Amino acid sequence: MAIDREALRAKLVECRQEHRDLDDGIVALIEQGGHDQLKLQRMKKKKLALKDLILRIESILRPDIIA
Repeated sequence: MAIDREALRAKLVECRQEHRDLDDGIVALIEQGGHDQLKLQRMKKKKLALKDLILRIESILRPDIIA
């Protein structure tokens, strides 16, 4: 099965941007005070899932090199 590296790179850029946006949103929500705990928890969970996806894509694009 061939890997579409360009599609993976595009997805990686998209995921990184969404991760940054969520991070900014989380900070803004906390700074507002009286924030919605459920919304904050969901945003953090989504951010963590994106981080895992980013790491998986990076590992596919840069496989381990045995020295």
